[in-house]
Amino acid sequence: MIPFSVLDLSPITLGSDAAQAFRNSLDLAQAAERWGYKRYWMAEHHNMPGIASAATSVVIAHVAGGTKMIRVGSGGIMLPNHAPLVIAEQFGTLEALFPGRIDLGLGRAPGTDQRTAQALRRYFEAADSFPQDVLELQAYFAPVQPGQAVRAVPGAGMNIPIWILGSSLFGAQLAAALGLPFAFASHFAPDHLMEALEIYRQQFKPSETLAKPYAMAGLSVVAADTDAEAKRLFTSLQQGWINLRRGNPGQLQPPVETTEGLWSEAEVARLTHGLRMAVVGAPDTVEKGIRAFMDATQVDEIIFTGQIYDHAARLRSFEIVAGIRERMAKAA
Repeated sequence: MIPFSVLDLSPITLGSDAAQAFRNSLDLAQAAERWGYKRYWMAEHHNMPGIASAATSVVIAHVAGGTKMIRVGSGGIMLPNHAPLVIAEQFGTLEALFPGRIDLGLGRAPGTDQRTAQALRRYFEAADSFPQDVLELQAYFAPVQPGQAVRAVPGAGMNIPIWILGSSLFGAQLAAALGLPFAFASHFAPDHLMEALEIYRQQFKPSETLAKPYAMAGLSVVAADTDAEAKRLFTSLQQGWINLRRGNPGQLQPPVETTEGLWSEAEVARLTHGLRMAVVGAPDTVEKGIRAFMDATQVDEIIFTGQIYDHAARLRSFEIVAGIRERMAKAA
């Protein structure tokens, strides 16, 4: 049975704040550890009022410090926003503090808008050097060579797994060329999922890191005790999806009883297309959806995300998914 993992955007709900979001994230991570999830990843976003994990490595330390066994990492660090040496030092520090538990997922997108990218002292053109930056980062994690002028302290000689993340074909090609594990963001960009997985598997070159391809895919899941309740909870993600594309990102909104009249027909069509892989429903409905996703993709791991307004309901959703995996494992 393949592993299940968690991707947490550390949502800031309407009327709440980042401090509460961080408490909720740690609570969910501790529960995910009890329920048998393999890893717990945080995502880097900037200038987003509804996402608290901008300082991703700091939040990873918060979560890792409050858990014992679950792997904790980034899904991902947007490398164009940073000098590779700084990321090597940050994740070298995390690995020194929590040995054997840290993952470093790397993305090529800036995770923000152009003006915010400039405020970060980085520019969209930096994405063009992403492959070179990944190689530079790998070099900082390698053992120090004689005469090496610049080294990551801590970081050098540390075995920190690097993942390539992607929502297009570029990441699949790069991960295959470098022999690295690959994670596809099908939870929000499903269009190229199957083609990306095919390219990654066909073009994969074994490396010292990985002997054969290892692919993970993201899946949005909202699980509840009834289909009707899950569909109601799902409206928070739907509102956030539309608001972001309207250029008006905000805090995660409470669910609504009906979405009738909230969006135009064109917006509904884009919403339905963009979130078409989301699995929403009662336990039996969700299990069918997860099984179908596994059968279609043949991925080695699934990382689940759930933008749910009520924290207790979010916990319950991930608990249901963990129970589904347990049943599937027993059946296998």
